[in-house]
Parts: sequence; structure tokens; C-alpha cells
Amino acid sequence: MQTHPLAALIAAADRAISTQDYEVLLDFYAEDAALVVKPGLVVHGKAAIRRAFEGIAEHFGHRLRVGQGEIQVIEGADSALVVMETLLTFPVGLGREETVTRRATYVFRRDGDVWRCVIDNSYGTDLLTA
Repeated sequence: MQTHPLAALIAAADRAISTQDYEVLLDFYAEDAALVVKPGLVVHGKAAIRRAFEGIAEHFGHRLRVGQGEIQVIEGADSALVVMETLLTFPVGLGREETVTRRATYVFRRDGDVWRCVIDNSYGTDLLTA
């Protein structure tokens, strides 16, 4: 089975989050994108998304690492729904780390050959119970 190109794109965005390379990260998003920062807090637009990721990095002491698990891509009409496992590794005390797996959902829009994320929801359906 061939891997969908969005898997590589998301992996690059995860690296950009982990290394706090916000210029690279923001290229991943559409101008009008929405990011679920936490249940009940959604930000819109690249400037707000950048500020949110800067705050997230600060919250985790600039040591958050993001990776991928299983991924499914459902594509139609120049759009794609991505359902995947997002792996978050962060410090939880003196010399300890924790890894949390979220079942994330993302929506992408294709413009020509370029995919851009329009909805970034790392909480997935957990938003229903938050």
C-alpha cells in the first residue's frame, strides 16, 4: 500500500513543532485555518496559530516532541480528512517524560498540487466528552 503524500507533510509539520520552526510550520496551514488549542479554545488564522504554538512550547518548557502513529486519509473533492494517532512526548518531572497518544482529526484542502491544513484538531472526537 502506498503512503498518502499527506503523511509526509504531517511528519514535516510535526518536526517543525518539535523544533519550534514556526516559519516552516505556518506554511503547512491555509491563511484561514483553524487550530483547536484545547477543548473550548479554537484560534483562526496564521498569526493566531503561531501565537498558540509559541504558548504551547512555553507550556511544555520548550521540550514537546510530536510524532505520528497510524494514519488514514479519506480524500474527495480536493479535500481530505485525516484521522491519525498523534504522539506527544513531554517532560513530567525531574528527568521523566510521558508520551500521550491522541486520535487526531485534520481537514486539508488542495490547491493545485499543494495541500494546506484548514482544520487542525489534535483532540479528535475527544472534544465530544471534554
